[in-house]
Amino acid sequence: MEDLQIRQVDHVYYCDDALNRIQAAKQNGQPYDLLITDLYFEADGTEQKIGGGFDLIRSVRELQPEIMILILSAEQRPATIDILFKNFEIDGYVRKARHDVKELKSAFDSLSNGQRYYPRTLAQLVKQSNTHEFTEFDINIIRLLSQGYQQNEIPDYLKLHSIKPSSLSTIEKRLNQIREELGFSKNEQLVLFCKEAGIL
Repeated sequence: MEDLQIRQVDHVYYCDDALNRIQAAKQNGQPYDLLITDLYFEADGTEQKIGGGFDLIRSVRELQPEIMILILSAEQRPATIDILFKNFEIDGYVRKARHDVKELKSAFDSLSNGQRYYPRTLAQLVKQSNTHEFTEFDINIIRLLSQGYQQNEIPDYLKLHSIKPSSLSTIEKRLNQIREELGFSKNEQLVLFCKEAGIL
C-alpha cells in the first residue's frame, strides 16, 4: 500500500468488523473505495455473524453497491473464481502465490482505471475448464441434498412433484459431472460450496 501511495488503509481481522467499518464510513460521508478480502478464515472461537468472504461480499454489496471488491485468496478452482465474477460481481481477483505482490500492483492499476482485474493465468484456467453452469434441475437436487435427503431418496421426491428427469441414474450422473467440474469428491463439499456461493 505504501508503494502505491495509498493514503488511508484500515485493517480488521473479522468480517463483522469490516462490515461495521464500511457502514460507519458511509454514514460519515467518507465511504471506502475498495475492500480487499480473503474467502476463507480459520475459526478462532470468536463469535461472528458473518462467517466468511462470500457472506461478507454479499453484505457489503447490499450496503454499498458501488464499492470495489478485490479478492486475495489461495482459492484456485476455476469454477469458484468464475462464480465470484459472474454472481458476486467482484472487481478483481489475485491468487496468493509467489508473485502476488506484483499481481496486486497490476490489480490496483486496473481498478484505478475503472477496469476489472482478471489475471491471465486465471482466465486461461477458466477457459480450459468446463466451468459449470447450474441449471434449475441441478439446484433442485443439490437443495434436496442440503435438506437431508439421501441421493437414492431424491427420485421419489421428484416424481411426487412432477419434476423431470427423475431417475436415480440421471441424478447420479449429474452430481458426478458437477463434482468433477468443480473439483469435489463428496456431495457434502458440493452442498457447502453452493451455500457459500449463494447458489442455494
